[in-house]
Amino acid sequence: MGEWFAGLDGTAEGAALAPWLALGAAFLHAVFGALQKGKIDPWLSRGAIDFWLFVLTLPVALFLVPWPEGSQWLLIAGVLPIHFVYKLGVALSYSRAAYTVVYPVVRGTGPVFTVFGAYIIFGEVFSPLQWLGVAVLLAGIFGLAAYNLIHVKVARETLVPALWLAVATGMMVALYTTYDAYAIRATPNPFTFLAWFYVISALDFPWIALVHWRRLHSRPPLGLVLRVGFVGALVAYGSFGLVMLATRIDKVGEAAVLRETSPVFAALIGWLVLKETVGPRRIALMVLIALGAVIVEVAG
Repeated sequence: MGEWFAGLDGTAEGAALAPWLALGAAFLHAVFGALQKGKIDPWLSRGAIDFWLFVLTLPVALFLVPWPEGSQWLLIAGVLPIHFVYKLGVALSYSRAAYTVVYPVVRGTGPVFTVFGAYIIFGEVFSPLQWLGVAVLLAGIFGLAAYNLIHVKVARETLVPALWLAVATGMMVALYTTYDAYAIRATPNPFTFLAWFYVISALDFPWIALVHWRRLHSRPPLGLVLRVGFVGALVAYGSFGLVMLATRIDKVGEAAVLRETSPVFAALIGWLVLKETVGPRRIALMVLIALGAVIVEVAG
């Protein structure tokens, strides 16, 4: 399976498959974000997700995929600090502001930095029409964030710090996207990297969540936390794994931009699941996001 997938790199079949992988990652990442911002404290939900990722993936990494060799271990080890800072930023942001305000800002700052990173690391160049698509997508994303900023009345006193945290977290999105793309390309079997990625990147937050849970005066039922974490872990396999596979077989910048259609799915989830208000203006902004992604893909 790993050899077959690696063989798609640079082929027409790989170029056709990559956008669908990135869009699948966008939808699942919105689901993943909603799970973290749901009824359970984001620190606990992230810790429970990472706990299940470690438990479920360790046997796969040990027995079902080839082990990393030589410098590949160093690349995999580099995943831990980068994703730890990213997860820390997400938890801090989500605990200070409404999901529909924070999430578009986190995702909106990521693609621009990723496109520049892809140019520096992989020599990828966007055409003028693709840059127009990026501008349209970002106009929709930041327009959505601005609209939410004006109309959402929850946690207004912590909104400004939450937005700064969201911008910084978006920069970490670009960093981990570029780094993960480099690392998965440097590993002959992409599923080797993915398996060890989930194991290594899950080593931190379960302990943080445990300390946080012990300090809470009103603790949610542990069974509920673990159930949410289990579902979140299953979603995380797709939300992170699909986009990494897309960057393995096609352009990193294009995959990153397509993944940032996730605010469209996030707004729908916020409306349907989290009962947050969605009106015609927000729908129009979501159309802009989708249109920008289409322009980037067609122009590419």
